[in-house]
Amino acid sequence: MSRFRQKCTRCGKHFPFSLKGRCECGGTLLVEYDLEQVSRSLHPSVLRERSATMWRYMELLPLEHEKSIVTLGEGWTPLLPMNPLERELDIQGVYLKREEQNPTGSFKSRGFSSTLSLLKEHGVDHVAVPSNGNAASAMAAYAARAQIKSTVIVPKDCPGIIIEECLRYSALTYVVDGMIHDASCIIEEGVKEQGWFHAGTLKEPGRVEGKKTMGLELAEQLGWKLPDVILYPTGGGSGIIGMWKAFQELHQLGWVSGSLPRMVSIQEEGCQPLVDAMTSGAFTASPPDSVRSNPTGLRVPNPPDGELVVRILKQSQGAAVSVTAEEIQSAQKRLGRLGISSSPEGAATLAGLLQLQEKGWIARSETVVLFNTSHADKYLPYAPSTTVPIIKTYADLRKHLQKSAGAS
Repeated sequence: MSRFRQKCTRCGKHFPFSLKGRCECGGTLLVEYDLEQVSRSLHPSVLRERSATMWRYMELLPLEHEKSIVTLGEGWTPLLPMNPLERELDIQGVYLKREEQNPTGSFKSRGFSSTLSLLKEHGVDHVAVPSNGNAASAMAAYAARAQIKSTVIVPKDCPGIIIEECLRYSALTYVVDGMIHDASCIIEEGVKEQGWFHAGTLKEPGRVEGKKTMGLELAEQLGWKLPDVILYPTGGGSGIIGMWKAFQELHQLGWVSGSLPRMVSIQEEGCQPLVDAMTSGAFTASPPDSVRSNPTGLRVPNPPDGELVVRILKQSQGAAVSVTAEEIQSAQKRLGRLGISSSPEGAATLAGLLQLQEKGWIARSETVVLFNTSHADKYLPYAPSTTVPIIKTYADLRKHLQKSAGAS
Protein backbone atom coordinates (compact mmCIF):
# COMPACT_ATOMS: atom_id res chain seq x y z
CA MET A 1 0.00 0.00 0.00
CA SER A 2 1.32 3.46 -0.94
CA ARG A 3 2.25 5.77 1.92
CA PHE A 4 0.28 8.60 0.29
CA ARG A 5 -3.01 9.26 -1.46
CA GLN A 6 -5.04 12.37 -2.35
CA LYS A 7 -7.95 14.07 -0.63
CA CYS A 8 -10.27 16.73 -2.01
CA THR A 9 -10.32 19.93 0.04
CA ARG A 10 -13.93 20.57 -0.94
CA CYS A 11 -15.90 17.29 -0.92
CA GLY A 12 -13.51 15.32 1.32
CA LYS A 13 -13.28 12.28 -0.96
CA HIS A 14 -10.08 10.20 -1.04
CA PHE A 15 -8.40 9.01 -4.25
CA PRO A 16 -5.38 6.88 -5.13
CA PHE A 17 -2.44 9.13 -5.93
CA SER A 18 -2.24 10.48 -9.48
CA LEU A 19 -0.96 13.57 -11.26
CA LYS A 20 -4.41 15.17 -11.09
CA GLY A 21 -4.65 18.43 -9.18
CA ARG A 22 -8.39 18.96 -9.13
CA CYS A 23 -11.38 16.87 -8.11
CA GLU A 24 -14.46 16.54 -10.32
CA CYS A 25 -16.29 18.73 -7.80
CA GLY A 26 -13.80 21.52 -8.47
CA GLY A 27 -11.90 21.19 -5.21
CA THR A 28 -8.12 20.96 -4.94
CA LEU A 29 -6.60 17.51 -4.48
CA LEU A 30 -3.91 17.58 -1.80
CA VAL A 31 -1.57 14.73 -0.92
CA GLU A 32 -2.38 12.92 2.32
CA TYR A 33 0.32 10.80 3.97
CA ASP A 34 0.23 7.81 6.27
CA LEU A 35 1.94 9.77 9.03
CA GLU A 36 2.20 6.74 11.30
CA GLN A 37 4.25 5.03 8.60
CA VAL A 38 6.28 8.22 8.03
CA SER A 39 7.12 8.46 11.74
CA ARG A 40 8.79 5.03 11.66
CA SER A 41 11.64 6.32 9.47
CA LEU A 42 11.54 10.10 9.90
CA HIS A 43 12.29 11.95 13.13
CA PRO A 44 13.96 15.29 13.91
CA SER A 45 17.09 13.48 15.07
CA VAL A 46 17.37 11.73 11.67
CA LEU A 47 17.35 15.04 9.82
CA ARG A 48 20.64 16.15 11.34
CA GLU A 49 22.42 13.56 9.19
CA ARG A 50 20.72 14.50 5.93
CA SER A 51 21.69 16.77 3.04
CA ALA A 52 20.86 20.46 3.29
CA THR A 53 18.19 20.44 0.56
CA MET A 54 14.42 20.17 0.64
CA TRP A 55 14.75 16.46 -0.12
CA ARG A 56 15.82 15.90 3.49
CA TYR A 57 12.03 15.55 3.95
CA MET A 58 11.71 12.79 1.34
CA GLU A 59 9.15 10.84 3.40
CA LEU A 60 6.83 13.85 3.31
CA LEU A 61 7.07 14.29 -0.46
CA PRO A 62 4.97 12.24 -2.93
CA LEU A 63 7.71 10.31 -4.70
CA GLU A 64 8.00 6.54 -4.72
CA HIS A 65 11.65 6.22 -5.74
CA GLU A 66 14.66 8.29 -4.70
CA LYS A 67 16.19 7.80 -8.16
CA SER A 68 13.35 9.92 -9.59
CA ILE A 69 14.47 13.05 -7.74
CA VAL A 70 15.27 15.99 -10.04
CA THR A 71 17.37 18.40 -8.01
CA LEU A 72 19.59 21.42 -8.47
CA GLY A 73 20.25 21.76 -4.74
CA GLU A 74 17.07 23.63 -3.79
CA GLY A 75 15.90 24.37 -0.27
CA TRP A 76 17.43 24.87 3.16
CA THR A 77 17.66 28.60 2.51
CA PRO A 78 18.87 30.90 5.30
CA LEU A 79 16.48 32.18 7.95
CA LEU A 80 18.08 35.50 8.78
CA PRO A 81 17.40 37.44 12.01
CA MET A 82 16.61 41.05 11.11
CA ASN A 83 17.86 42.73 14.28
CA PRO A 84 17.71 46.33 12.95
CA LEU A 85 14.01 45.85 12.07
CA GLU A 86 13.34 44.35 15.49
CA ARG A 87 14.75 47.47 17.15
CA GLU A 88 13.09 49.94 14.79
CA LEU A 89 9.65 48.30 14.96
CA ASP A 90 9.87 47.20 18.61
CA ILE A 91 9.05 43.58 17.78
CA GLN A 92 10.77 40.74 19.65
CA GLY A 93 11.64 38.61 16.62
CA VAL A 94 11.73 39.47 12.92
CA TYR A 95 13.22 36.94 10.48
CA LEU A 96 13.67 36.91 6.72
CA LYS A 97 13.45 33.60 4.85
CA ARG A 98 15.88 34.07 1.96
CA GLU A 99 14.23 32.17 -0.88
CA GLU A 100 16.19 34.19 -3.44
CA GLN A 101 19.12 31.89 -2.67
CA ASN A 102 17.48 28.93 -4.39
CA PRO A 103 19.14 27.62 -7.61
CA THR A 104 16.91 29.59 -9.99
CA GLY A 105 16.90 32.70 -7.81
CA SER A 106 13.39 32.20 -6.43
CA PHE A 107 11.20 29.98 -4.28
CA LYS A 108 9.80 28.44 -7.47
CA SER A 109 12.77 26.05 -7.47
CA ARG A 110 11.07 24.06 -4.71
CA GLY A 111 7.78 23.51 -6.50
CA PHE A 112 9.36 22.52 -9.78
CA SER A 113 11.92 20.20 -8.24
CA SER A 114 8.97 18.29 -6.80
CA THR A 115 6.82 18.58 -9.93
CA LEU A 116 9.51 17.53 -12.42
CA SER A 117 10.48 14.63 -10.17
CA LEU A 118 6.88 13.43 -10.28
CA LEU A 119 6.63 13.94 -14.05
CA LYS A 120 9.86 12.02 -14.56
CA GLU A 121 8.62 9.18 -12.36
CA HIS A 122 5.32 9.04 -14.27
CA GLY A 123 6.89 9.17 -17.75
CA VAL A 124 5.74 12.63 -18.91
CA ASP A 125 7.79 13.84 -21.90
CA HIS A 126 6.61 17.46 -22.45
CA VAL A 127 5.58 19.95 -19.79
CA ALA A 128 4.11 23.43 -20.20
CA VAL A 129 3.45 26.26 -17.77
CA PRO A 130 1.84 29.72 -17.83
CA SER A 131 3.70 32.14 -15.61
CA ASN A 132 4.28 35.76 -14.65
CA GLY A 133 8.01 34.96 -14.75
CA ASN A 134 9.82 33.06 -12.02
CA ALA A 135 7.76 29.89 -12.39
CA ALA A 136 8.62 29.81 -16.10
CA SER A 137 12.38 30.01 -15.63
CA ALA A 138 12.31 27.54 -12.73
CA MET A 139 10.23 25.03 -14.68
CA ALA A 140 12.52 25.42 -17.70
CA ALA A 141 15.60 24.76 -15.56
CA TYR A 142 14.20 21.67 -13.86
CA ALA A 143 12.77 20.29 -17.11
CA ALA A 144 16.23 20.66 -18.64
CA ARG A 145 17.71 18.84 -15.63
CA ALA A 146 15.13 16.07 -16.04
CA GLN A 147 15.67 15.95 -19.84
CA ILE A 148 11.98 16.65 -20.40
CA LYS A 149 10.83 19.03 -23.16
CA SER A 150 9.26 22.25 -21.94
CA THR A 151 7.10 25.13 -23.17
CA VAL A 152 6.55 28.36 -21.27
CA ILE A 153 4.14 31.21 -21.99
CA VAL A 154 4.53 34.50 -20.14
CA PRO A 155 2.88 37.93 -20.45
CA LYS A 156 4.60 40.30 -22.88
CA ASP A 157 5.61 42.59 -20.00
CA CYS A 158 7.45 39.75 -18.25
CA PRO A 159 10.96 40.87 -17.21
CA GLY A 160 13.44 40.31 -20.04
CA ILE A 161 16.00 38.61 -17.80
CA ILE A 162 13.48 35.90 -16.95
CA ILE A 163 12.65 35.36 -20.63
CA GLU A 164 16.39 35.07 -21.30
CA GLU A 165 16.62 32.41 -18.55
CA CYS A 166 13.87 30.36 -20.18
CA LEU A 167 15.68 30.48 -23.51
CA ARG A 168 18.96 29.54 -21.83
CA TYR A 169 17.34 26.39 -20.45
CA SER A 170 16.08 25.48 -23.96
CA ALA A 171 12.39 25.96 -23.22
CA LEU A 172 10.10 26.78 -26.15
CA THR A 173 9.27 30.31 -25.06
CA TYR A 174 6.34 32.54 -26.04
CA VAL A 175 4.89 35.79 -24.77
CA VAL A 176 1.15 36.30 -24.74
CA ASP A 177 -0.60 39.56 -25.49
CA GLY A 178 -2.48 39.31 -22.22
CA MET A 179 -2.01 38.03 -18.68
CA ILE A 180 -1.28 34.73 -16.96
CA HIS A 181 -4.83 33.39 -17.31
CA ASP A 182 -4.65 34.01 -21.09
CA ALA A 183 -1.43 32.00 -21.21
CA SER A 184 -3.12 29.19 -19.29
CA CYS A 185 -6.01 29.03 -21.78
CA ILE A 186 -3.53 28.62 -24.65
CA ILE A 187 -1.74 25.83 -22.81
CA GLU A 188 -5.05 24.03 -22.26
CA GLU A 189 -5.40 23.89 -26.03
CA GLY A 190 -1.84 22.60 -26.30
CA VAL A 191 -2.68 19.84 -23.82
CA LYS A 192 -5.47 18.67 -26.12
CA GLU A 193 -3.62 18.95 -29.44
CA GLN A 194 0.07 18.51 -28.53
CA GLY A 195 -0.20 16.22 -25.52
CA TRP A 196 1.54 18.65 -23.18
CA PHE A 197 1.28 18.26 -19.43
CA HIS A 198 -0.11 21.46 -17.86
CA ALA A 199 1.98 22.23 -14.76
CA GLY A 200 0.22 25.45 -13.78
CA THR A 201 -0.63 26.23 -10.15
CA LEU A 202 -2.78 23.48 -8.58
CA LYS A 203 -3.00 21.61 -11.91
CA GLU A 204 -0.96 18.81 -10.29
CA PRO A 205 0.07 17.95 -6.71
CA GLY A 206 3.82 18.57 -6.89
CA ARG A 207 3.96 22.35 -6.68
CA VAL A 208 2.16 22.54 -3.33
CA GLU A 209 4.26 19.74 -1.87
CA GLY A 210 7.49 21.42 -2.93
CA LYS A 211 6.34 24.75 -1.47
CA LYS A 212 5.37 22.89 1.69
CA THR A 213 9.05 22.38 2.47
CA MET A 214 9.32 26.10 3.25
CA GLY A 215 7.13 25.44 6.27
CA LEU A 216 9.00 22.29 7.27
CA GLU A 217 12.32 24.14 7.11
CA LEU A 218 11.00 27.11 9.02
CA ALA A 219 9.94 24.89 11.90
CA GLU A 220 13.26 23.03 11.94
CA GLN A 221 15.32 26.23 11.75
CA LEU A 222 13.40 27.67 14.71
CA GLY A 223 14.05 24.57 16.81
CA TRP A 224 10.62 23.04 16.12
CA LYS A 225 8.84 26.14 17.34
CA LEU A 226 6.53 27.96 14.98
CA PRO A 227 6.48 31.75 14.56
CA ASP A 228 3.45 33.75 15.57
CA VAL A 229 3.00 35.43 12.19
CA ILE A 230 4.07 34.66 8.60
CA LEU A 231 3.87 37.35 5.91
CA TYR A 232 3.86 35.83 2.46
CA PRO A 233 3.52 37.48 -0.99
CA THR A 234 0.55 35.77 -2.58
CA GLY A 235 -0.35 35.40 -6.24
CA GLY A 236 -1.62 31.90 -7.05
CA GLY A 237 -1.57 30.86 -3.40
CA SER A 238 0.24 27.52 -3.51
CA GLY A 239 2.80 28.72 -0.96
CA ILE A 240 0.14 29.57 1.62
CA ILE A 241 -1.60 26.25 0.97
CA GLY A 242 1.67 24.29 1.16
CA MET A 243 2.97 25.87 4.37
CA TRP A 244 -0.37 25.53 6.16
CA LYS A 245 -0.36 21.87 5.14
CA ALA A 246 3.20 21.48 6.47
CA PHE A 247 2.28 22.90 9.88
CA GLN A 248 -0.71 20.59 10.18
CA GLU A 249 1.42 17.56 9.31
CA LEU A 250 4.09 18.56 11.83
CA HIS A 251 1.39 19.01 14.46
CA GLN A 252 -0.01 15.54 13.74
CA LEU A 253 3.48 14.04 13.90
CA GLY A 254 3.93 15.67 17.31
CA TRP A 255 7.01 17.63 16.23
CA VAL A 256 5.41 21.01 17.03
CA SER A 257 2.76 22.01 19.53
CA GLY A 258 0.61 24.99 20.39
CA SER A 259 -1.06 27.45 18.04
CA LEU A 260 -0.23 27.51 14.35
CA PRO A 261 1.04 30.78 12.80
CA ARG A 262 -1.30 33.53 11.69
CA MET A 263 -0.90 33.53 7.91
CA VAL A 264 -0.92 36.89 6.13
CA SER A 265 -1.22 37.17 2.35
CA ILE A 266 0.41 40.29 0.90
CA GLN A 267 -0.88 41.60 -2.44
CA GLU A 268 -0.23 44.70 -4.51
CA GLU A 269 -2.95 47.31 -4.74
CA GLY A 270 -4.58 47.03 -8.15
CA CYS A 271 -4.80 43.21 -8.07
CA GLN A 272 -5.99 42.10 -4.64
CA PRO A 273 -8.68 39.40 -4.90
CA LEU A 274 -7.70 37.84 -1.55
CA VAL A 275 -7.76 41.19 0.25
CA ASP A 276 -11.19 41.90 -1.21
CA ALA A 277 -12.43 38.43 -0.23
CA MET A 278 -11.32 38.86 3.37
CA THR A 279 -13.22 42.15 3.46
CA SER A 280 -16.40 40.96 1.74
CA GLY A 281 -16.44 37.45 3.19
CA ALA A 282 -16.63 35.71 -0.20
CA PHE A 283 -14.00 35.12 -2.87
CA THR A 284 -14.49 36.51 -6.35
CA ALA A 285 -11.85 36.94 -9.04
CA SER A 286 -10.63 40.41 -9.95
CA PRO A 287 -11.96 41.38 -13.42
CA PRO A 288 -8.92 41.30 -15.75
CA ASP A 289 -9.71 44.76 -17.15
CA SER A 290 -9.57 46.21 -13.64
CA VAL A 291 -6.02 45.01 -12.92
CA ARG A 292 -3.58 47.90 -12.43
CA SER A 293 -0.69 46.28 -10.54
CA ASN A 294 2.84 45.78 -11.84
CA PRO A 295 3.99 42.69 -13.78
CA THR A 296 5.21 40.57 -10.86
CA GLY A 297 4.23 37.25 -9.31
CA LEU A 298 1.58 39.11 -7.31
CA ARG A 299 -0.44 39.86 -10.44
CA VAL A 300 -2.87 36.92 -10.43
CA PRO A 301 -6.47 38.17 -10.82
CA ASN A 302 -7.99 34.74 -10.33
CA PRO A 303 -6.01 32.37 -8.07
CA PRO A 304 -6.83 28.76 -9.02
CA ASP A 305 -8.43 28.07 -5.62
CA GLY A 306 -8.89 31.44 -3.99
CA GLU A 307 -11.63 30.01 -1.77
CA LEU A 308 -9.14 27.58 -0.20
CA VAL A 309 -6.55 30.31 0.39
CA VAL A 310 -9.16 32.54 2.06
CA ARG A 311 -10.29 29.62 4.21
CA ILE A 312 -6.71 29.06 5.38
CA LEU A 313 -6.25 32.75 6.18
CA LYS A 314 -9.41 32.68 8.28
CA GLN A 315 -8.58 29.37 9.99
CA SER A 316 -5.22 30.75 11.01
CA GLN A 317 -6.83 33.98 12.27
CA GLY A 318 -4.66 35.72 9.72
CA ALA A 319 -5.23 38.53 7.25
CA ALA A 320 -4.72 39.79 3.70
CA VAL A 321 -3.02 43.14 3.16
CA SER A 322 -2.62 45.26 0.02
CA VAL A 323 0.38 47.54 -0.42
CA THR A 324 1.07 50.20 -3.03
CA ALA A 325 3.81 50.16 -5.64
CA GLU A 326 5.39 53.12 -3.83
CA GLU A 327 5.39 51.23 -0.52
CA ILE A 328 7.03 48.25 -2.24
CA GLN A 329 9.77 50.43 -3.74
CA SER A 330 10.42 52.05 -0.36
CA ALA A 331 10.63 48.63 1.31
CA GLN A 332 13.06 47.41 -1.38
CA LYS A 333 15.37 50.32 -0.61
CA ARG A 334 15.04 49.70 3.12
CA LEU A 335 15.98 46.04 2.72
CA GLY A 336 18.81 47.03 0.39
CA ARG A 337 20.27 49.19 3.16
CA LEU A 338 20.28 46.03 5.28
CA GLY A 339 22.18 44.03 2.64
CA ILE A 340 19.18 42.23 1.14
CA SER A 341 18.41 42.06 -2.58
CA SER A 342 14.63 41.76 -2.59
CA SER A 343 12.18 41.30 -5.42
CA PRO A 344 9.03 43.45 -5.46
CA GLU A 345 7.14 40.46 -4.05
CA GLY A 346 9.61 39.98 -1.21
CA ALA A 347 9.74 43.69 -0.38
CA ALA A 348 5.94 43.72 -0.29
CA THR A 349 6.07 41.60 2.88
CA LEU A 350 8.06 44.30 4.69
CA ALA A 351 5.60 46.93 3.46
CA GLY A 352 2.81 44.75 4.85
CA LEU A 353 4.60 44.36 8.17
CA LEU A 354 4.90 48.14 8.51
CA GLN A 355 1.14 48.48 7.97
CA LEU A 356 0.24 45.78 10.48
CA GLN A 357 2.67 47.04 13.09
CA GLU A 358 1.27 50.55 12.81
CA LYS A 359 -2.26 49.20 13.32
CA GLY A 360 -1.17 47.26 16.41
CA TRP A 361 -2.04 43.91 14.80
CA ILE A 362 1.35 42.46 15.80
CA ALA A 363 2.32 42.46 19.47
CA ARG A 364 5.78 43.44 20.73
CA SER A 365 6.35 39.93 22.11
CA GLU A 366 5.65 38.11 18.82
CA THR A 367 7.90 36.43 16.27
CA VAL A 368 7.37 37.34 12.62
CA VAL A 369 8.76 35.74 9.45
CA LEU A 370 8.92 37.57 6.11
CA PHE A 371 9.48 35.67 2.87
CA ASN A 372 11.78 37.16 0.24
CA THR A 373 10.71 34.98 -2.68
CA SER A 374 13.18 36.26 -5.30
CA HIS A 375 16.05 38.71 -5.77
CA ALA A 376 15.90 42.21 -7.21
CA ASP A 377 18.08 41.52 -10.24
CA LYS A 378 15.28 39.48 -11.85
CA TYR A 379 13.54 42.78 -12.52
CA LEU A 380 16.37 44.82 -14.03
CA PRO A 381 15.62 46.31 -17.49
CA TYR A 382 16.98 43.83 -20.03
CA ALA A 383 16.29 42.86 -23.63
CA PRO A 384 16.51 39.09 -24.39
CA SER A 385 19.19 38.13 -26.89
CA THR A 386 16.64 36.24 -28.99
CA THR A 387 13.33 37.54 -30.35
CA VAL A 388 10.45 35.66 -28.74
CA PRO A 389 7.16 35.13 -30.64
CA ILE A 390 4.17 37.18 -29.42
CA ILE A 391 0.91 35.26 -29.52
CA LYS A 392 -2.71 35.98 -28.62
CA THR A 393 -4.39 32.62 -29.24
CA TYR A 394 -3.48 28.96 -29.58
CA ALA A 395 -3.93 29.33 -33.35
CA ASP A 396 -1.01 31.79 -33.32
CA LEU A 397 1.11 29.33 -31.38
CA ARG A 398 0.20 26.50 -33.77
CA LYS A 399 1.49 28.55 -36.69
CA HIS A 400 4.84 28.97 -34.95
CA LEU A 401 4.99 25.25 -34.19
CA GLN A 402 4.24 24.38 -37.82
CA LYS A 403 6.84 26.87 -39.04
CA SER A 404 9.45 25.43 -36.70
CA ALA A 405 8.61 21.89 -37.80
CA GLY A 406 8.94 22.91 -41.46
CA ALA A 407 12.26 24.59 -40.87
CA SER A 408 13.67 21.48 -39.22
